[in-house]
Amino acid sequence: MKNFFKTAFLLTLLTLLLIWLGAAIGGRVGVIVAFCFALVLNFVSYWYSDKIVLAIYRAQPAQEAEFPVLFRAVSDLAHAASVPMPKIYIIPTKTPNAFATGRDPNHAAVTVTHGILSILSEDELRGVLSHEIAHVKNRDILIQTVVATIAGAISMIAYMARWTTFFRGGRGSRGGNIIGILVMSIIAPIVAMLIQLAISRTREYQADESGARISGTPLSLANALRKLTMASKRIPMRGANPNTAHLFIVNPLSGSGLVRLFSTHPPLEDRIARLEKMAQDA
Repeated sequence: MKNFFKTAFLLTLLTLLLIWLGAAIGGRVGVIVAFCFALVLNFVSYWYSDKIVLAIYRAQPAQEAEFPVLFRAVSDLAHAASVPMPKIYIIPTKTPNAFATGRDPNHAAVTVTHGILSILSEDELRGVLSHEIAHVKNRDILIQTVVATIAGAISMIAYMARWTTFFRGGRGSRGGNIIGILVMSIIAPIVAMLIQLAISRTREYQADESGARISGTPLSLANALRKLTMASKRIPMRGANPNTAHLFIVNPLSGSGLVRLFSTHPPLEDRIARLEKMAQDA
């Protein structure tokens, strides 16, 4: 529930930022134009993002005869979560990782790498799969699409403002001061990106919590996260796309220090601590 309210708060904050920036720079027309354009782009992404990301990582449909343990686990967990059985894909890489995609529970896909199947026990694998099915149940793809639409509109308004100021010789579309307009057009997209990333981290916390409740074994997911993070450092994912990093259960991109502020995933130690607390409370 805490993660739900945090997501709602951040989404509201992002919306207010869009309204404020549009009113200050582009007026009502600027907001509508930018929002509609961003909405079209993200609508296409929402409907076809699953096919795009599966193609990027060369994911292939899994065969039940070859991966019976995987199919049984996904089927059991989907039933426990009261969602339809998602399609299952395999990525041919030794890097251990997994993600879920699809615009809604009826069009969902769970994807795992060859590497994850070789290093996790069956209980740990079920923990990871429960996290991914929680993403499906919580409709996180829809939430991320809405967030991306608003953040994209903010970036477009800021871009329009910079060019408008340049061509009008230092005057904004509403006669504003050039310095103020340029500062807003630079800062607003950065703030929007930080809010977008904060929402992504919140949804990861929520998927950990929901997944642990679906599987009933929080420690299995905690142990899996430890293994996945260590193995991902030893065997980094080649060609990992920053635009799809938020989909994976552990970030395929490395970073520390200030980079954490711009990370799509929460700190590993925080995720594990929350799962261990859930196990203790249970």
